Amino acid sequence: MRIALLGGTGDIGEGLALRFAFHTDHEVLVGSRDPDRARTKAEEYETELDSRGVETKVRGFVNEMAADRADVVVLAVPPYHVADTVESVADKLDDDDILVSPAAGMKRDEDGFHYHRPSAGSVTQLVVEAAPDEVPVVGAFHNLAAGRLADLDAELGIDTLVVGEDPDAKDIVSMLVGDVPGLRVLDAGGVANAPEIESLTPLLINVAQNNDGMHDLGVEFK
Repeated sequence: MRIALLGGTGDIGEGLALRFAFHTDHEVLVGSRDPDRARTKAEEYETELDSRGVETKVRGFVNEMAADRADVVVLAVPPYHVADTVESVADKLDDDDILVSPAAGMKRDEDGFHYHRPSAGSVTQLVVEAAPDEVPVVGAFHNLAAGRLADLDAELGIDTLVVGEDPDAKDIVSMLVGDVPGLRVLDAGGVANAPEIESLTPLLINVAQNNDGMHDLGVEFK
């Protein structure tokens, strides 16, 4: 499959791009509002993979072109850019595509990070409302530490929770997750459950920042 990472030049985009390109045969496309930046980062990812004996092509495009070429489109952008990003690529999507939202709303004060629940109820629901009606939306990858993903020497051993209303779309995203060793997918139900998942992200950051040796914290459910 072709996986487009819109905002694939950022931290979570880098981690997902490297993991999918390193561990799987899926084609990875890096998207950005700046096509030159997308191409530059794609070349950097290729160089990293080549240093590890993996020869694969990672291509960079402006977001609209990346979305147009993809089967699965991951919105690896900050939550406040999610709706605008979806709207910018909406006419490049069709009912065979899947939108994936990993973003979580957060705010920060002197005490740490806190969940910032948007008026829609969750960032995943924001994506649902912005997406064309026929395009299924799946929430996934919310609680993953970007640094841990990008470090290909790091063993993962962590879970990601998936929510969505389209069973087939959830199955496809779950398959993609399962292709990455050490990353387990768990079905958390429909989009109405996204707030509970998204709210874990600031908690994990706070725990990581206040405890030594836990800077790339993840969750494993047992």
